[in-house]
Amino acid sequence: MSKIFHVMYDDDAKVLAAASTLVGQGIRVKDVFSPFPIHGIDPIIGVKRTRLAICSFMYAMTGTSLALLGMWYFMINDWPMNIGGKPSFSLIENITAFIPVTFEFSVLCGAHGMALTYLLRNGTLPGMPATNPDPRTTDDKFVVEISTDNNSMSADEIESAIRATDLLELSIKDA
Repeated sequence: MSKIFHVMYDDDAKVLAAASTLVGQGIRVKDVFSPFPIHGIDPIIGVKRTRLAICSFMYAMTGTSLALLGMWYFMINDWPMNIGGKPSFSLIENITAFIPVTFEFSVLCGAHGMALTYLLRNGTLPGMPATNPDPRTTDDKFVVEISTDNNSMSADEIESAIRATDLLELSIKDA
């Protein structure tokens, strides 16, 4: 039967040291829950870089396309108006006037799309079930989650390695 270990620490430096020690012994850390980002923990526990920036770029390009298409339709095709003597029969001749709106709409779409993608990917949208093992991790505690499913060591060996770190509390649950 597999077990899940939730190891609580009271300092981010202790979490970094414990994660380095455990990973050095061949124990794979599943996740770390903390009240703020811990710089340097990702490469230690093997978290890969996200593709969130690529998604943001795609959302921004969608915003750029929609802005240019909308301005072409509103200002050139649907209801052309002579504003300040600017020609109103082609988008190319008016593109410099459309740049600020295009930029702002690109930023708007990129930011909103990125925020929604982030919330969906992390499962933190309202109504989604919480996966936080201990509510104290939103205040001042840090929890390292280790599962026996993705480790080659036995539960007893993992537990003894965990107890050798400077932990505050240990919770063991059957998965």
